[in-house]
Order: sequence, then C-alpha cells, then structure tokens
Amino acid sequence: MTIKALIFDFDGLLMDTETALLESWRWEWRRHGLELDPVGFFADHGGDANEPRYAALAAAVGPAYDRESSHALRMAQRAKLNAALEPAPGIVGWLDRATELGLRLAVASSSPITHVGAMLDQAGLRARFEVLATGEEVTAHKPDPAVYLLALERLGLPAAEAVAFEDTAHGVAAAHAAGLRCVAVPNPHADNVRFTAADLLLPNAADLSLDAVLAGLARRAGRLR
Repeated sequence: MTIKALIFDFDGLLMDTETALLESWRWEWRRHGLELDPVGFFADHGGDANEPRYAALAAAVGPAYDRESSHALRMAQRAKLNAALEPAPGIVGWLDRATELGLRLAVASSSPITHVGAMLDQAGLRARFEVLATGEEVTAHKPDPAVYLLALERLGLPAAEAVAFEDTAHGVAAAHAAGLRCVAVPNPHADNVRFTAADLLLPNAADLSLDAVLAGLARRAGRLR
C-alpha cells in the first residue's frame, strides 16, 4: 500500500533533547558535589520518569536536600541546554523531501505539548507538521500505542499508509503495536542491539536519503509477502 504519511517521535529523534535532559541531571548532581551514574537513567517507557531520579538524588544528598529548589534549578539548566539545540542531522533534509513527495507529516510524542510545541517552534519546524499528538492527550505512554493511534486518527489514515520514526526500543514497540512500520534512528544513549524489531535501523537521519529509506521499507515489505 502507498505510504501517505510519516509520523515522527520527538525527543531524541527530531532534536537531541535526551542528551540535554541527562546533562541537566549531571549538572544538578555535581552542584551537590556528587556524580550521577548514567546506568539505568533512561526509562523503558515514555512520559515523565523524573520522580525516581529525584528520589535517588535525595537519598544521595540526605536531609539537607531541597526538592523544590533542586527542580527549579535543574529545569533552568535544562532550558538553557535545550535553547542551544537544532534539528538532528539529516532531519530537515528528510522533511524537505517529504514535502516534495507530497507526504503528510505528524509527531507522536509521549512528552507534553508545552515541551514539544516550544521546541518545534524554536527549531522552526512546527509548521511542517499537520498533526501533533502528545502525551497529555492519552492515558498511557509508549510502549503503549495510544499516541500513535491518536496521530493516525487525526490524519484519517490506516496504519498501512504511514511509517513511524523512533529513537528508542519502546518507541518501536509502540509503533508496531499501532500497526505501523517503523524506522529506528537510535538516540546517542540507546543500545542499538535492542532494535532488532525495527523494520529499518539507521545510525542517523543523515545516513540515507528519505527516498532510500522508503525504498528500503518497500523492499522489506516485498520480502515479507
């Protein structure tokens, strides 16, 4: 079936906000004279995973820890880091080519619209996307398919006519659960060996042109028939 739309995750795919998130936490640990162990930092699900991170820092600091102040300072540092971000390499080229091919574009993210929308505005990308589906609009986060199903509903398309792009293994699982084919472009902190389920795995969006990506998906679909 002809592909009519591309649905992109946001964090770690369109922009490297995952590194900014990790660095904001490293900064906050160092403010207390401590070092953050990054092992297990990134959750295996979408949505907010910060409560256990604050709990771990509170346990390390002890009774003097001020959660409210810590959060405010970390968020200010994260905003500073995010403000320096640009679209990930190759992404703008993919979006340009998608427009030339007449493909519709959507975002399906577990993050809230306040974050996704602001970052897309900063990058000058928001107008590119016909549909935004975000975490506060659904009752479950990836690997649950709810946000992808919402994006498909708003596009008015069946899953067979769209392709998802993800940077995490649980994002790939969510896309597949929604019936979508999925191209994986792992973020810098993802373990590539966990992406065996992806229909196509790329080191970055600059590695292949969008035409080559779509051709690769078509070849794979032909082999599976």
